[in-house]
Amino acid sequence: MRLRVEFTKFGKIRFTSHRDVARMWERAIRRAELPISYSEGFNPRPKMSFGLALSTCHQSDAEYIDLEIDPQQASTVAPDSVADLLTQHLPDGLEAVRVVEIDRKTPSLQQAVTSCTWQIDVIDTDEETAAAAVARALAAEELIMRRQRKGKDVVDDLRPQLINLEIIGPIITGPDISGPNEEGVRMVAELGTKPRSVRPSELLAALEPPLTEWRVTRLNQWITDDDGSRREPIPRQLSSSAPLGAT
Repeated sequence: MRLRVEFTKFGKIRFTSHRDVARMWERAIRRAELPISYSEGFNPRPKMSFGLALSTCHQSDAEYIDLEIDPQQASTVAPDSVADLLTQHLPDGLEAVRVVEIDRKTPSLQQAVTSCTWQIDVIDTDEETAAAAVARALAAEELIMRRQRKGKDVVDDLRPQLINLEIIGPIITGPDISGPNEEGVRMVAELGTKPRSVRPSELLAALEPPLTEWRVTRLNQWITDDDGSRREPIPRQLSSSAPLGAT
């Protein structure tokens, strides 16, 4: 049996790295006594695989992890009860919200996810300036980002992976930024993940003028099917009674 778990990441735990979150999941699975399968070899590891890594300091409404259950004990696992069981053993800020059984032939999350929707709050700008930067980006044929990779200068064109970008409206960032309250702007972007994921920070740096990130939330991860339609890794209306991807 393979289970796909959707979980959220909010609050102070957003400052933990992807590797730290993976260790938290290992502890929660062990404490919940979930009969997960382990790899063979000198240092057996639980068979679990995450979706696209979330950058440190970002929060999320849509994270996923696939768990391989020991086939000899699969009959003891009820997917409907796994979300609550895991959440009891996860630290504050991590919550398992939905669990479904998926077909063993279902492609991995790393392979399947083609884009993500992000809520991006920026500061040190007003709505008019941000809207102009968005309009320029959407009208541009290229959106060039220069960075260093393995000690070499690399130039990437982000425009093909900028699927959508819009201004939602102004925000008040609040006193958790040093100094008085500052005005900011909330944006929503859909960014592609192939051939590599575009980070919200990279998008903001490529805008003209560049914008300053304050808080970023991943809202959705999307899978594009062969017919061009898209869906989430666990469709919102799906019950846990039937394996996802089964034929």
